[in-house]
Amino acid sequence: MGAIDIEALAATLAASSGIAAKQDIGSVAASLGLQGQSVAVGDDCAALPDVDGYLLFAIEGFMNEFVAADPWFAGWCGVMVNISDVVAMGGRPVAIVDAVWANGETGAAPVLEGMRAAARTFGVPIVGGHTNIRTDRGQLSVAILGRAQKLLTSFDARPGDVLIAAIDHRGRYREPFNNWEAATDAPCARLRADLEILPEIAEAGLALAAKDISQGGIVGTTIMLAECSRVGIDINVSAIPLPAGVSLDRWLATFPSFGYLLSVAPDKVDAVIARFTARGVTAAAIGSVVVGREIALIDGNSRAVVRDYADAPLLQLGRKEVAA
Repeated sequence: MGAIDIEALAATLAASSGIAAKQDIGSVAASLGLQGQSVAVGDDCAALPDVDGYLLFAIEGFMNEFVAADPWFAGWCGVMVNISDVVAMGGRPVAIVDAVWANGETGAAPVLEGMRAAARTFGVPIVGGHTNIRTDRGQLSVAILGRAQKLLTSFDARPGDVLIAAIDHRGRYREPFNNWEAATDAPCARLRADLEILPEIAEAGLALAAKDISQGGIVGTTIMLAECSRVGIDINVSAIPLPAGVSLDRWLATFPSFGYLLSVAPDKVDAVIARFTARGVTAAAIGSVVVGREIALIDGNSRAVVRDYADAPLLQLGRKEVAA
């Protein structure tokens, strides 16, 4: 990797549409009056206390342009990204429902085929949903139910923790989008076993905080994790492993099919990384959780702030404050 213009890279990422889109979450949540509820809002799933753990409930919707351009993959992603949300919280998926809009059966077919293929691959059943195939355009949303014994959350990163990125590099871009696809042709048994890594990390007490890398990429996801946990995070760009032929600026904005950030105590870093590398997933310590409200890129002695959420909040969400 050559010399990195940290200031220019930070400015580009700060202005990215993937990060800007996350601001809508806070606006909608405020309109619904969700801040300060007993069930924390801002995580990958709603975690509902259950008899012996937590029920996990999540939903994903997809851009119309994506559904129109690549309907089979949109259907696949409807299942895959919901599973990723459950796994990010230390959970295991139980079942999926979907809502599909399309122009006739022909318009719906590739989306449905993609969902069916992913459900079969990951071993998670589709148990119902809503269908409208008498509309003029394709749209898709998919919801999931999961269960966790112990949680990984967006609210428990602590100053002194190490930021770990774990991403499956065994893939390629699904052009023209920044989607890194490493699942559609992978063995089912391997994919299903990989989904066990984070629940096992949670149950072993190796981490408390994690988040799946979403449309905002590594940096956007780091901002959300930092804001929910009320911490700062410095990302060491030189420590980020890159797939062959992929530039740093694109990788930082990439949405991987298997990708997670974990905030881990220093004495547990090696054990966490070992869990991923044993499965062939690339994992590395890429940053530090610090006191403050800034998310910054660092490279040697250079540091550039991408966002200070005290001045420019993104989600405006967090866990309900408990009176002392």
